Amino acid sequence: MIFRHRVKEYRLQKGWSQQKLADHLKVSRQTIISIESYRYNPSLELGMRLSMALEAPMEVLFYFEFHSAITHD
Repeated sequence: MIFRHRVKEYRLQKGWSQQKLADHLKVSRQTIISIESYRYNPSLELGMRLSMALEAPMEVLFYFEFHSAITHD
């Protein structure tokens, strides 16, 4: 199971730069860069703020990707 998100996708759909999103959320641009590059998982609070800012439901913006291992005996 891998944690995934669509933060960059939704940010670009709004036509926002990383800096504009960071300013809106009152976080650093580096925080947005780290989230978008999967170096940082946002807290629940920041995830909710991202969801509201990007006008995307939490369950659409953030999700888990499941991988099943196929083994051949």
